[in-house]
Amino acid sequence: MKTVLITGANRSIGLETAKQLSEKGLFVYLGTRDLEKGEAVVKELTENGYKNIKAIQIDVTSIDSILSAKTIVEKEQSKLDILINNAGILGTNPQHTLDTSIEDIQKVFDINFFGVISVTQAFLELLKKSDSPRISNITSGLGSLTLHSDPNWKYYPFKTASYGTSKAALNAYTIVLSYELKDLGFKVNAIDPGYTATDFNHFSGPGTVESAASFIIKHTLTGENDPTGKYFSNDIEDETGISPW
Repeated sequence: MKTVLITGANRSIGLETAKQLSEKGLFVYLGTRDLEKGEAVVKELTENGYKNIKAIQIDVTSIDSILSAKTIVEKEQSKLDILINNAGILGTNPQHTLDTSIEDIQKVFDINFFGVISVTQAFLELLKKSDSPRISNITSGLGSLTLHSDPNWKYYPFKTASYGTSKAALNAYTIVLSYELKDLGFKVNAIDPGYTATDFNHFSGPGTVESAASFIIKHTLTGENDPTGKYFSNDIEDETGISPW
């Protein structure tokens, strides 16, 4: 049975991804900052027929929390097959470059960017023990520099000093990470689930969490010959789903 850790998985897209992966027969560690809330979510899921889901406390901004989670996974599973770096925050709104404080920008980067690096580095040892290790970094279309430079792009006016820039940095990190791990059997990709209706955006997005989770899983449960180091977006109207960086 493959094992997956999803950070920020006690609600929205992360939760739906956990549910769909459970249905596919994977063992899911549902990452949550608040273990009590996470365990309440898992209890409800179990009562509704979902199996092999366990809440695990992990705060991506705390190395102690990350290492404690790693110890649990190592003790119980000895390895990790899939890491889905899903935890993220939007930050303050609006986010103008001229008046968004350094403190606000750093808070977003701490979770959306540095948190991903911390978790990935900590769990790399366990991922290397997998026969088919996968790392999916959940990003956003707002992280595409190419699209943000195109006045004809439908989301062109949605500029964010904290969120979009943190996702652009995450995309860049994904490229480097995939290159360094390409000879070890890893598939490392940036995945944008699309503009989805969640509490993250006050349910303003046109997409559903079911579609978003399905898209993440499609580009995570990949085969040996599938690509690595790509940027996939559920908002790209192309059968490949590949977004420009």
